[in-house]
Amino acid sequence: MNTAASIPLAPGSLPFLGHALPLVHDPLAFLSSLPAHGDLVRVRMGPRSVVMVCDPGLTRRILLEDHVFDKGGPLYDRIRELVGDGLVSCPHGMHRRRRRLCQSAFHSERLPHYAPAFASFAEASTRSWHEGQVIDVTTEMMALTARIAVETMFSTALSRQAAQAAITDINALMDTLLWRAIRPALLERLPGRANQRYDRARSHLRRTIDGVVAGRRDDRADHGDLLSSLQGTRAPEGPAGQDGLTGSELTDQILTFFFAGTETTANTLAWALYLLATHPGIESRLRAEADRALAGATPGFADLPALETARHVVMETLRLYPPAWLVTRSVAEDTELGGVRLPAGSSIAFSPYLIHRRPELYEDPDRFDPDRWRGVQPDRAAYLPFGSGARKCIGARFAMAEAVLALVTLTGRWRLVRLTDRPLRPSAKSTLSPRGLQMRVTARHA
Repeated sequence: MNTAASIPLAPGSLPFLGHALPLVHDPLAFLSSLPAHGDLVRVRMGPRSVVMVCDPGLTRRILLEDHVFDKGGPLYDRIRELVGDGLVSCPHGMHRRRRRLCQSAFHSERLPHYAPAFASFAEASTRSWHEGQVIDVTTEMMALTARIAVETMFSTALSRQAAQAAITDINALMDTLLWRAIRPALLERLPGRANQRYDRARSHLRRTIDGVVAGRRDDRADHGDLLSSLQGTRAPEGPAGQDGLTGSELTDQILTFFFAGTETTANTLAWALYLLATHPGIESRLRAEADRALAGATPGFADLPALETARHVVMETLRLYPPAWLVTRSVAEDTELGGVRLPAGSSIAFSPYLIHRRPELYEDPDRFDPDRWRGVQPDRAAYLPFGSGARKCIGARFAMAEAVLALVTLTGRWRLVRLTDRPLRPSAKSTLSPRGLQMRVTARHA
């Protein structure tokens, strides 16, 4: 059996920096070039060697065998700095209990209670726009999903001013997350302004959420939000007889869901609006379907089955631009992958963006085609916007419902028109973002 040293090294590695330059300059093009070198390719993130897995079958195995391929590696080490041992970042040994404790917050029975916020805040956003206004779509969607996140997670426990400060902190942290994962660790110890800004934002955000959790500690009322649900859940197998989440654990989970519930959904909505603007026929179909299904009413959770085109638009947007475009793992025990022996402690990575654009999995994979999902259930080895297996995103149904209802509401009154015909290049940092997406607001019947 071959060893990790036999895995080909991707071209372009530099001393000390490794592949940091192509990962920063054009990471999507770099990733797309890797399958030509094999199913497994070595990439250097600073001095650290990471095995990039390009094969869908091997990626599926990584997702299913989470006890072997545990959360970790350069990217998740950085995520853990921000959210502690939240559900997304905690190691395998902690995951089962924490998943059980968080499950009730995302149970199908609670989703209808969250859904009114999805459409009502989207309506509020459209009321603030006016004919001919030019908006930064990504910034607008970030403000929208942040308001939804605050309402569904905290209800009235976080003031608008504190919520805005928290979003500012999240933006500052997410903008530098990838760079901190791939750069040499030596740079972290330098007293530079970027490091100070990162540390300040991280500590301020945690203090904010700690304060919300502490303020609710003795409040046993159900406020209908995610924090109330997490406070009231119980699982008996906790440490030292602890049957619920401790204050620190609550903060970790809330931080995790706050990060996951703002930037990722905001980017999905921004990309969907961009793609609809470039495909007016699909945009017209979406609106016509919504008009028939809603008859002018505000969309609600019960309307989701009738909004098929909107759902397919969101699914296809997530295929083309999955927010978690790069994922890392740490090998927990000596194992074999693709005929190669990987020792415990090895770092591996895979890319849903790469998998989603493999031509053997998707016909004409770079084309936006929501109809490819008509009557089709996604292949769990080929469609990975929410992961798969035991670590699949617990909020997948929440995120889909939010994106579909918000998208239908946003497009119900306005059309967003591009200012240029030039293709939009994704900004690949911690998530895939359509940075600099400026569009003009026009009444839909104009």
